[in-house]
Amino acid sequence: MPTTPPRISLMAAAEIRDILTALQLGQRPAAIAGLMAIDAESWAAVEQRLAALDGDLPAALRSLV
Repeated sequence: MPTTPPRISLMAAAEIRDILTALQLGQRPAAIAGLMAIDAESWAAVEQRLAALDGDLPAALRSLV
């Protein structure tokens, strides 16, 4: 039986938007808090999508700072 791929929840998508905004404004503590608020399934979905683009999470985060 095929498994369902992980999905990014609406809440996690909003957190990601807020993280990007916080980074633009130089608010690193707020960005870190947002990263910690993302649920495990959404993280798995983000990592899966980054891998499909030959990327990885640490590199993506470093490119934002």
